Amino acid sequence: MANSKYTGRDQPSRNSNDLSRNYDSSFVVDDAYRADLPDMQNASAHYITGANVPILKVGMSNFKLPLKYKATSGKTLELETAVTGTVSLKKDQKGINMSRIMRCFYDYAQKEFTPELLEDILLNYKSILQTDNAQIRLDFHYPIKQSSLRSALSGWQYYKVTYEGILDQQDAFRKRIHFEFIYSSACPCSSDLAEHAREEREVYAIPHSQRSTARISIEVAPDKKLSIEEVHAIALEALKTETQVMVKREDEQAFAELNGAYTKFVEDAARVLYEQLDQEARIVDFQVACAHLESLHSHDAVAVIHKGVPGGFTGHIDDFTSLIK
Repeated sequence: MANSKYTGRDQPSRNSNDLSRNYDSSFVVDDAYRADLPDMQNASAHYITGANVPILKVGMSNFKLPLKYKATSGKTLELETAVTGTVSLKKDQKGINMSRIMRCFYDYAQKEFTPELLEDILLNYKSILQTDNAQIRLDFHYPIKQSSLRSALSGWQYYKVTYEGILDQQDAFRKRIHFEFIYSSACPCSSDLAEHAREEREVYAIPHSQRSTARISIEVAPDKKLSIEEVHAIALEALKTETQVMVKREDEQAFAELNGAYTKFVEDAARVLYEQLDQEARIVDFQVACAHLESLHSHDAVAVIHKGVPGGFTGHIDDFTSLIK
């Protein structure tokens, strides 16, 4: 909180030419020296620059470390994770001790991470930083082994995943999972037009398809758990045509048949995902954003759909281009 002893070092300092420019590697900081160090972040409101108003979020973004995650197989995975931790800042507070965001997080670095663990971290953030609201997100790429469609091959597919935790002023905790699923979307219109050319004019034609992305955001019920593998299964059941890792000719033929069986516009993709997500009782809110990287056009087809829970996901997307892989 505000530290009345801090003067802002307003007094003139020595001429810089008179100061030592040698780094002293033997210098040891003792408690007395540490206590005398300036702490501008805890200065009084007098030192606030600009409007003395609250700040919604302030913290650290994209600090990275390896974290452990438990797969449904029981195996523990260690994955590089980018962490963003933020808290709210009240009026009359100059700032926060930013390093505490990271230092507090490192206290949990050896644990196995789940969305539920984020609540403990956020409660600690609020206690240490004396704040009303706190938020954290972990961004990582999660591997799931994929079997080929008809051959005996298999390979690792990596999925962009985010765990997000939100803790409000009343310590109500919300846990969210964001999951990106890459699939093929064969155009139903193009498929019909190609068949028309074959049947009516005996002209060989190939319908167009494109690599596409669905970003699935879900909020899990407070007393329930949902694994990444289960979120993947929901996406696969809805969209069917996930891109493949390892293929032989029989797999490529199978993929062509699969796309023929499940042609889809971007509107279809959004709606089938809605249908599957809405059936899962552990999911209390969700949002889906889809982008099809058109091979017919020089632009992309996009769609957003959400459950419509009051105070939940709003359908807002900052940048559709982030979905183009």
